[in-house]
Amino acid sequence: MEVILLERVEKLGAIGDVVKVKNGFARNYLLPNKKALRANDANRKLFEANRSRIEADNAERRSEAETSAKDVDGKSVQLIRQASNTGQLYGSVSARDIVDALEAEGAKVTKSQIVLDRPIKAIGVHEVKVALHPEVAVTVKVNVARSPEEADLQAQGVDVMAQMFERDTAEFTEAFDANVEPGATADAATADAGEASGEADGGEETAEAGSDTPSPEIELAPEAEAGTEPGDEAESEEQQ
Repeated sequence: MEVILLERVEKLGAIGDVVKVKNGFARNYLLPNKKALRANDANRKLFEANRSRIEADNAERRSEAETSAKDVDGKSVQLIRQASNTGQLYGSVSARDIVDALEAEGAKVTKSQIVLDRPIKAIGVHEVKVALHPEVAVTVKVNVARSPEEADLQAQGVDVMAQMFERDTAEFTEAFDANVEPGATADAATADAGEASGEADGGEETAEAGSDTPSPEIELAPEAEAGTEPGDEAESEEQQ
């Protein structure tokens, strides 16, 4: 769909430009918000007849926005939220939350002026764009933390999550044994040494037990009578 822009639209054009956009974008955003007109002959004539008034109104609104920008630009607000140890929020910070926080600081903005592509879901200092006018935009800082103390640290430039990670890492120590082979742990080496010692002690006990056990006696065949030579018994039996 082709439309005639009634004000500057980022990435599209300035007042009076005729641009082609997707039908859904025109019907759901540009036309209902009076940012554009359908580009037909009747609207072209209407725009040209009122061009000077449209441009004058735009200049007046821009001037007001530039005045308001002085009270908003560079503002920093704190939002205390619950979060996990990894910094992920239990929920999120929306454009409405930012509007309420700015109003508490004396800055008047509307929800539609907060340019937030997606809700904020992690602690930290986030820079958020505020479009007070199509041609006037400022930036505010949204300090999301789990406590006022944590927010103060973040405001000073401290990376709270990195600091927490370093502290957790410092508390974790691993036992080191120079005799442990690469890839093995000290506990495993100690267990292996204990098993080896147990096997050696068991072997010694078995050997000692074997030395106390009497060896079996060997029965000897009865000795032949003295003076009898082999074969004498056989001859005696034959004679009988």
